[in-house]
This record gives sequence, C-alpha cells and structure tokens, in this order.
Amino acid sequence: MDKQIQELITKAYAAFNARDMDAVLSAMHPDVEWPRALDGDYVHGRDAIRAHWTKQWSEVDPYADPIGFNERPDGTVEVAVHQVIKDLKGKPMVEGIVKHVYTVKDGLLRKMELQLG
Repeated sequence: MDKQIQELITKAYAAFNARDMDAVLSAMHPDVEWPRALDGDYVHGRDAIRAHWTKQWSEVDPYADPIGFNERPDGTVEVAVHQVIKDLKGKPMVEGIVKHVYTVKDGLLRKMELQLG
C-alpha cells in the first residue's frame, strides 16, 4: 500500500469530518466522480461535489472514520469505514461499516465507489 495514497485518503476523511470543504476537494482530481448514495448515481467534478455536500450537510450530519486500507489487484484502494449518520439534532440514524473503493489518478482521488454490506 502506497503510504502517500493512504495519507491522502486519511487527510480527506479528516477534512470531510471537519467540514473543511476546500481541503477535502483539494485531494480530488478535477474530473472526480463521487457517489450520491441516496440517489443511486454520481456527481462529476469538484463543484458538483461541493453542491452535493452542502445540501447533504444541511439535512444530516455524517461522520466517516477510515479503519482499514487494502490495495486491490486492479490498483484501486479499498477503505473500510466506520460511518455514523446523525440527524441535525444529534440523534443517530445509521451506523455501521461500509467500504469505499477509490481510484487514484495523478496522486488525487479520481473516483469513489460505495459498497454496502
């Protein structure tokens, strides 16, 4: 596992949890693809992710903590994530382990795929 990639991903999660939008978006490739789990599709590009997260954070309070990394044979990086989603009053709605699978290009996050279960 490339330590620079693991560090990039770890810092992106920390920035996401801190709601530091500019820091997390700086870890992403300009042509990034990001899943919208509730809608079953993807958003494309940093501006679309900014809009997606701005909306999401106005509705729920998600937190994602990477707890394991595995480089797959195809070069993607699988991250086991402890995810907690609370409502805006702090009441837990969803908690569990999910897998995020990243494609990295030019040292930046190019695509994330969400795998539940």
